[in-house]
Amino acid sequence: MSEPLLEVRDLQKFFLTSRGTVKAAQGVSFALSPQETLGLVGESGSGKSTVAYTIMGMYSPTGGQILFRGQDITMSHTKRPLSLKKELQIVFQDPGSSLNPRRSVEKILELPLRIHGKVRAQEMSQAVGELLEMVELPPDYALKYPRVLGGGEKQMVAIARALAVRPSLLVLDEPTSALDVSVQAKIINMLIRIQKERGLGYLFITHDLSLMRNIAHRVAIMYLGQIMELAPAQVFFEQPLHPYTRMLVSSIPVVSQEEEKLKPTKIIPKGEIPSPVNLPSGCVFHPRCGERIEECSHEEPEMQEVEPGHWVKCHLRASLSTKG
Repeated sequence: MSEPLLEVRDLQKFFLTSRGTVKAAQGVSFALSPQETLGLVGESGSGKSTVAYTIMGMYSPTGGQILFRGQDITMSHTKRPLSLKKELQIVFQDPGSSLNPRRSVEKILELPLRIHGKVRAQEMSQAVGELLEMVELPPDYALKYPRVLGGGEKQMVAIARALAVRPSLLVLDEPTSALDVSVQAKIINMLIRIQKERGLGYLFITHDLSLMRNIAHRVAIMYLGQIMELAPAQVFFEQPLHPYTRMLVSSIPVVSQEEEKLKPTKIIPKGEIPSPVNLPSGCVFHPRCGERIEECSHEEPEMQEVEPGHWVKCHLRASLSTKG
């Protein structure tokens, strides 16, 4: 088996607030292989974006370790060497806030090429044109400014900027959530094509579980700072095991009776999501779980591999473990 492109080990990120300590990430662990897409899915406040920003060095971790190609990169972005920064790039949810409105698309795409010394000055225009072609935008868009672009076009420019330095890993933080469905589909198909052409690894952050059917090789579900289940995408949708995952999968909209039959029985969660400042004891999902047993309320379950590649953090599923 090849060495993971990215490995996250027992990652923790806490924030001190006036109300107390927010435990945004608690013991998060996963690995991502070269050319793989791992979908990190969760409701608002689950901690998925915190994990992404900590991997990128935008936040300093409270604990744990982050490895890239086996190298420890558990450090802030400012301390990372330029050669490492180019390997990990991020695309944000709102391209409007990440693109400089005073710079043309050409200048926006030229900047990373200049910083990383990827292209000679006389070849810059050609390089910008190739980046625009890669994200399916016409050459004349080089002269446009972000203010005249639509949401989807802005995101395509943001993706082109991230790809300019030829990274190995692209972190995609809700890249299509602000776009209409037809534009979403175009960008997803474009990302799949680019991944095949460039051999990229993707960490795809989203709250939209249905998106993962089309792009992810594996899916991890987060809840209150913890990964509750991780499995290959097909297994994940056909055999979800954690009660929280089953609740989410049962809520995915479908367009045919055949698809409806494949879904778990509709599950209605109890109560509201607890505050990350005052987390429940035991399993963090137990106050909302209709399947809970006694130990769920006072004993935190361990993440266990119930079948090859399928991990779940649940007392109910522990007996299924392949580990004995």
